[in-house]
Amino acid sequence: MPIIIVIVVLSILKYFEFSIVADLSWWWIAALLGVAFVWFEFIERMLGLDRRKADEHLEKARKDRVKKTFKN
Repeated sequence: MPIIIVIVVLSILKYFEFSIVADLSWWWIAALLGVAFVWFEFIERMLGLDRRKADEHLEKARKDRVKKTFKN
């Protein structure tokens, strides 16, 4: 997720031609977009990070449901 924030900040700074970033090519920002795409579409799936997050969410929901059931 930090790479998305960097891309947004660089894009805004480039658009408004802020000092150092004004001379930066748009291709660098496009390359970062490509890296982010590859990360989220392929590498994250290969490492199982997307499934792990979904499993953690389901586990939390299950624990909340059990806690709510036995609370009454």
